[in-house]
Amino acid sequence: MEKIIFVVDDNDMNLIMADQALSDQYRVLTLPSAEKMFKLLEKIMPDLILLDIDMPVMDGFETLKKLKTIEACAEIPVIFLTGMTDPSVEAKVFELGAIDFITKPFSAPVLRNRIRTHLNVESLIRERTQQLERLRNGLIYIIADLVESRDISTGGHIERTTRYVKILIDAIAERGIYAEEMKGLDPDILASSARLHDLGKIAIPDAVLNKLGSLTLEEFQLMQTHTVLGEAVIDKILSRVGDDEFLRFAKLFASCHHERWDGTGYTRGLQGFDIPIQGRILAIVDVFDALTSDREYKRKQTEEEVIEIIRQNRGKLFDPLIVDAFLDVADEIKAARKEYGVGSE
Repeated sequence: MEKIIFVVDDNDMNLIMADQALSDQYRVLTLPSAEKMFKLLEKIMPDLILLDIDMPVMDGFETLKKLKTIEACAEIPVIFLTGMTDPSVEAKVFELGAIDFITKPFSAPVLRNRIRTHLNVESLIRERTQQLERLRNGLIYIIADLVESRDISTGGHIERTTRYVKILIDAIAERGIYAEEMKGLDPDILASSARLHDLGKIAIPDAVLNKLGSLTLEEFQLMQTHTVLGEAVIDKILSRVGDDEFLRFAKLFASCHHERWDGTGYTRGLQGFDIPIQGRILAIVDVFDALTSDREYKRKQTEEEVIEIIRQNRGKLFDPLIVDAFLDVADEIKAARKEYGVGSE
């Protein structure tokens, strides 16, 4: 696919020269101002932007700062075009997140070579990132399967709840619920990280995890520790690999999915907004899946019965606004359930 390059410069001659140098290899779109560029970005995403620094109204530095605040545009590589030779300008270029700068007047061979190099690097980085993402997802699936294979009563629970979480996250985002809390959270990473919410069960003895009858008080208290055990495992991973968004989300899902809005949950008895949004989301779908699934020790309830339980506990056990979003997409969640072959009669 032909790569798209924006050239943003208020000098017509520079735009013509850049177009002549690049148009035989790339689709070049020349723009006389930052304002024109931002309007075009609403329709077209370029593979790279060549950006002049010295422009009226909004200079290159201000343009790049604004570009970085737009989520869809923040990762577009930017090369500055500049006639400035001050070392402080060079430092500022990289400080703001540009990948390179080219001094004007530029030669066509230099311009082509620098762009080709950076586009190749960006392509390699994207490919490597995708490979690592596939590897991580594969490992997550294996770990989740290992955890679930030890619990004979919850077959498919992790897969289903992860799907429901994604449906609910999308509903929350579409309705603008908790926009500030959700700001900057990648919905796909957020949903995928929910897959590790029961990780701590790997440390619960089989005699308790797979007991067919009711648990004793002592056994129930031991089972409750799966939240802090999961948190501890993920903390240990974080200490080795460093900060990671996926693991931070997974840690909150693991530690908080049994907390309740009124403070009656476990393990810390968090209440209301003290519960991270990950816990408030998963608390609802986890209960929905658990109560509508077969267990040796309890009667399976219908989807409508469980939806009514969730409705009645709006503002009690569950975040009221997230319950509203859940109720809005309940039919979608029920449809997803049927895909797993567990829908109500």
